[in-house]
Amino acid sequence: MAVETTLVLIKPDGVRRGLAGEVIARIERKGLRIVGMKLLRMSSELSDRHYAAHVQKGFYPELKAFMTGGPVIAIAARGENAIAHWRNLMGATNPANAAPGSLRGDFCTTVTENVVHGSDSAESAATELALWFAPSEIVE
Repeated sequence: MAVETTLVLIKPDGVRRGLAGEVIARIERKGLRIVGMKLLRMSSELSDRHYAAHVQKGFYPELKAFMTGGPVIAIAARGENAIAHWRNLMGATNPANAAPGSLRGDFCTTVTENVVHGSDSAESAATELALWFAPSEIVE
């Protein structure tokens, strides 16, 4: 199994609803290590870079307003098969399809405000982590 580092975002609704502790606890209980973490407000520019594949889509203005509208917690989580493990913990993007026991299955009702984000591949993890963290901000 490969040791990977993935980006985890606790979105503004997760922060606002006080779910950060639950998300962090689930990361740690799964056996993933937090190797970077910060609380910040996503800028308009960072939103456009992070969601570059969606900027021209009709839903993007609503997503951008949501993601820049409150604090976000960015986490670098590392472990064996971290990307797949985190995606399973998150659950399906659409909470109606998310399994009970997943974060989205337990806490979400809409596709936009779905508490968390996670990288979907090693390539996107590398790109996203570089947007959110300087190399010196990730602990080895």
